[in-house]
Amino acid sequence: MEFLSGVKPQTTLELKELQDESRMGSRVRVNGAVHSIRDMGEVAFVVLRKRQGILQCVLEEGCPVSVKEIREGQTVEAEGTLEKDERAPYGIEVRVQSIRILSEPSRAMPLPVGKWKLNTSLEAKLNYRNASLRNIRERVKFRIQEGITRGFRDFLYGQGFTEIHTPKIGAKGAEGGSNIFKLDYFHRPAVLAQSPQFYKQMMVGVFDRVFETGPVFRAEKHNTKRHLNEYTSLDFEMGYIESFEDIMAMETGFLQYMLRLLKEEYADELRILNVALPKADQIPMVRFDRAKELVAEKYKRTIRNPFDLEPEEEHLIGTYFKEEYGADFVFVTHYPSKKRPFYAMDDPRDPRFTLSFDLLFGGLEITTGGQRIHDPKMLREKIEARGMSEEGLEQYLAAFEYGMPPHGGLGIGLERLTMMLVGEDNVRETTLFPRDLSRLEP
Repeated sequence: MEFLSGVKPQTTLELKELQDESRMGSRVRVNGAVHSIRDMGEVAFVVLRKRQGILQCVLEEGCPVSVKEIREGQTVEAEGTLEKDERAPYGIEVRVQSIRILSEPSRAMPLPVGKWKLNTSLEAKLNYRNASLRNIRERVKFRIQEGITRGFRDFLYGQGFTEIHTPKIGAKGAEGGSNIFKLDYFHRPAVLAQSPQFYKQMMVGVFDRVFETGPVFRAEKHNTKRHLNEYTSLDFEMGYIESFEDIMAMETGFLQYMLRLLKEEYADELRILNVALPKADQIPMVRFDRAKELVAEKYKRTIRNPFDLEPEEEHLIGTYFKEEYGADFVFVTHYPSKKRPFYAMDDPRDPRFTLSFDLLFGGLEITTGGQRIHDPKMLREKIEARGMSEEGLEQYLAAFEYGMPPHGGLGIGLERLTMMLVGEDNVRETTLFPRDLSRLEP
């Protein structure tokens, strides 16, 4: 009888281990996918793609392995001597003495993934996503995205939050309106979740502080560079708040933590994309109506819609606070009540506005949040005032009747935040497999 006692020790080394000074000059074993080949005649360079980056292997004259046997896309295991070379990626290379081919590709790459930049269209990159993501610069965006999500989780765990996982099929949408994907659920009407909002609020009555990272669905017929029909939302909800500023302060803390994490542990990825991280040491706050006035005054722009921010206004607000205060982020607060969901807490001093906010990063909205109504009577009055039905909301409303503390929360669009951090101008560039008006594959 054989038993497993844990993770098996590996005989091959990864990039971090290979950068250990004590290993220089020693024989090592490595594996990876053949990323690119440069045959210089007497010497050939075979670059292996590994999970942490790329590794240069050198086949010199007299090597028992011929470069003619090596093809892009093969997976191989190589043995050789580890040496320093400042010209090589990460300053190291392996002088190969033997190579074992582990697998062979059955077709050629549709895109030149071994090049530093994929000079091809976004459509081509998305159509051949399983290939384009093998390009170093393409895939590194999603390492940075991992760092954002990791920072979100780690920071909130440290603040006493409990991670939850809520259903994505429900009886009613959290936001209302027509932007809901409807489906047949065993001959009953159902919808795909627009957000985990109702469940987050219900769970505040259980754990006080909760968060989730998961997909949300919006049936909006947008075809812009900033919209998706399925995206990943970083959500949290916290109870026993004194004001909605507590929520903004918590998000500021997350941003600071996440940016430090990226700087310290994702420096190679940031370097590959030449990313300059934004500042979040102090984030200004401005009222919605005041923000519109400031932009109208400075940029000679007429206020056309008093109840919402147009994309151009968001961009100009970002520009204004960058020029005036050197700020990369800005909280826009007190959005009009008519543009916020029924559960948003109205400002007691002026119920035309809510105790809510958006966070703009570089002039693009990446977060929506605010304080929620925690009184069941007030919730029902708001539902009735909007001509809504309580059907499908019974379980949600019951949670408030059992008692709920003052609370609030937010949702952050992960793909948008990644897009802004890495300097892309289309959210599909930072979405693994985008879903929009025209794309359901791959």
